[in-house]
Amino acid sequence: MAEKYDVAIVGAGIAAAGIGAQLAQRGLKIVLLESEDRPGVHSTGRSAAIFVQNYGNDTIRALSRASFQYFQNPPKDIFDYSVLGDRGILFVANEAHKPHLDELLAAGEGLIPISVEQAIEMMPLLNKERLVAAAHEPNAKDLDVAGLHQGWLKQIKQNGGEVRTDSEVLSGSNASGHWVLETNSGPVEADKIVNAAGAWGDVVAERCGVRPVGLQPKRRSIGVLPSPQPEQSMHWPMLVDAGETWYMKPDAGQFLVSPADEDLVEPHDAFVDDMVLAEGLFRFEEMMNFEVTRLEHSWAGLRVFPPDGTPISGYSADQKGFFWLAGQGGYGIQTSAALSELAACQLMEVELPTFAEQWLVDSLSPARFEH
Repeated sequence: MAEKYDVAIVGAGIAAAGIGAQLAQRGLKIVLLESEDRPGVHSTGRSAAIFVQNYGNDTIRALSRASFQYFQNPPKDIFDYSVLGDRGILFVANEAHKPHLDELLAAGEGLIPISVEQAIEMMPLLNKERLVAAAHEPNAKDLDVAGLHQGWLKQIKQNGGEVRTDSEVLSGSNASGHWVLETNSGPVEADKIVNAAGAWGDVVAERCGVRPVGLQPKRRSIGVLPSPQPEQSMHWPMLVDAGETWYMKPDAGQFLVSPADEDLVEPHDAFVDDMVLAEGLFRFEEMMNFEVTRLEHSWAGLRVFPPDGTPISGYSADQKGFFWLAGQGGYGIQTSAALSELAACQLMEVELPTFAEQWLVDSLSPARFEH
């Protein structure tokens, strides 16, 4: 006999955990169905997250601003420490990328132009011969991804929800007003489904007889380098190339360096393209008085975008009770608190949060792809 739930959530990454926590604390009986042997294996577990309110389009920025309020004051019964930490971002430009920095300064809020000398004082390893301009965003914060994810999973379980691993959704059908999902751990019945399957969102939709929306998984690679000044570098800001060809985040005495790649790939357990990573490390090295001699290790994750780059949250018109929560791109962690609350209210068809103006709700709707 299939166990029955109010809501079955496909996935167990940050999106699934976030909406799951919201629904469980509102009294719904929920289950998360994760195909891997543990939650957060893919994008969530491979994020070098930082909270930056200047990232993304208008929709992303609105969700980020609303999420910041939650991150500043998370529930004390779930989080016994802050999920935010001081970091800051230093945007740097060589001669070729100075126009990009000028555009960022013109468009960004909270971004402060600084001199080359001030930039080098913040980041002593910068190459003065290559650096021609810089700007500082002091309000950018570190975001504890693992802590946030585990906190929401804890909240789900405290409120009677379940998390099933090794439970890939193989097919789904909607009969008599409720869903029957066949998984490799047995059947599940639910009144509603949330598709929070990340890079596999379109695959899950097709298995449930729902038209895919054209999700685009894009690979993002990270190389981990030892810091030459591990104690001091823990307090240095994140470095971002204004031309978006690399970035570096100090982390626990190491440097996380990315070529900022966005190569379109099929959904899979992502791995690093060595040539792409090497090119990014070379661009990073050019801007630094720091020779890359050893790579500690590397990894890759998938950032998943809809065709228009804006996340999706809302019911599908194809099948009753099928809810999309997908396509968060590179902004899934920093928008997660607000998007989880909004999506839960949409799914339950109750009053929306105060930040959810109509234009924002419309911009997230799957209806823009269902024609």
